[in-house]
Amino acid sequence: MGNSALRAHVETAQKTGVFQLKDRGLTELQKLTSNLRTIDLSNNKIDSLPPLIIGKFTLLKSLSLNNNKLTVLPDELCNLKKLETLSLNNNHLRELPSTFGQLSALKTLSLSGNQLGALPPQLCSLRHLDVVDLSKNQIRSIPDTVGELQAIELNLNQNQISQISVRISCCPRLKVLRLEENCLELSMLPQSILSDSQICLLAVEGNLFEIKKLRELEGYDKVTWRGSQLPRRNLHDILQDDGTDVEPLLESD
Repeated sequence: MGNSALRAHVETAQKTGVFQLKDRGLTELQKLTSNLRTIDLSNNKIDSLPPLIIGKFTLLKSLSLNNNKLTVLPDELCNLKKLETLSLNNNHLRELPSTFGQLSALKTLSLSGNQLGALPPQLCSLRHLDVVDLSKNQIRSIPDTVGELQAIELNLNQNQISQISVRISCCPRLKVLRLEENCLELSMLPQSILSDSQICLLAVEGNLFEIKKLRELEGYDKVTWRGSQLPRRNLHDILQDDGTDVEPLLESD
């Protein structure tokens, strides 16, 4: 992209608060005005976020860097106290900064297609988190800390999960749990998910058991199963009654 074209985008961003520059082969984060509310630099070749630049976007509410080459995130990213949506799908991230729990306004986090080997414990400090997408990573187990997670939807599809802590049933707001295409034996699916949790949609196709075996579990009828014939509106009504914005939760069904 020529300097004049980039300058035009920057000038527009200064007026609108929105900077969107996708599919342009950018290799670095641009020096932009600090009053931006939305940044979308998806589908570029960015491999790092300069700490001195990213930490200045204190008014930022939405940051999208999907399909780049990020391997680490700087601690300064966690200075963005107004950030509500963070989308980092299809990068090369192995972990999150230890200070990630400081993103106190975060509602939606998308980390699909990275190299995370574990459920980041920092997520349990985010009290307003609604949707977490950790699909297509390398997560092998769900630890006890998951019981403190505040999310309404947790997507763990296409990982390597073979063990799940029973504490997942203690998640106070969890309504939708996606575990498709993992390495779960039926015996490793906590019975408490059916009997004691708030979960009302459970997606488990593509694991190491036959779906028909689920019907033998006590509490089977209390949950909407991915692929079942229960009307979609039933789940919609349940979530809506809870005051949840249901569209992001249902769109992947």
